[in-house]
Amino acid sequence: MTLPFLILAIMTLAGGVAAMTMRRLVHCALALVVSFAGLSALYLNLGAEFAGLAQLLVYVGAIAILIVFAILLTRGGEGEPEGAFSPAGIVGAVVALAVFAVLAWAVETSGVARAGVTVAAPQITMREIGFALMQRYVLPLEVIALMLTAAMIGAVILALREKRNDSAGDSGAAQKQGLRA
Repeated sequence: MTLPFLILAIMTLAGGVAAMTMRRLVHCALALVVSFAGLSALYLNLGAEFAGLAQLLVYVGAIAILIVFAILLTRGGEGEPEGAFSPAGIVGAVVALAVFAVLAWAVETSGVARAGVTVAAPQITMREIGFALMQRYVLPLEVIALMLTAAMIGAVILALREKRNDSAGDSGAAQKQGLRA
């Protein structure tokens, strides 16, 4: 294990743990961005340039920003969450540890781990992947882009409707208070 790998792994895990344990939703989303960026750097460190750059562009550049915008657009004047831990959180942690233990046992007892079998890396370059995406799979790529754009526009429209209804309800309540006084 090299030092850069260890630093990136710690950064990725720290971002993931922070995303699960922070109290404010915006801080959780930003910690998730750190975890995504660490995972992208791990891919790049391991020599998987396409996977690393795709992780960076798709998750850090698009999905995480979409999550932050959705949180900022849809969250109103909600107060601070009460408790950091709940019984459901403790049960979730126990289930996660059990799943980790089962997966670790499966990897350790598998024949592939003991035999030391190495699989040859595919000889596909980033240029070939780019050509495939821009020639052969251009239609599915454009459809996905349109679906993500439509989802973002829908989230903005829903958020604006809720804010208009809330402000109309607040002004109506203020007018009723004025009539009573």
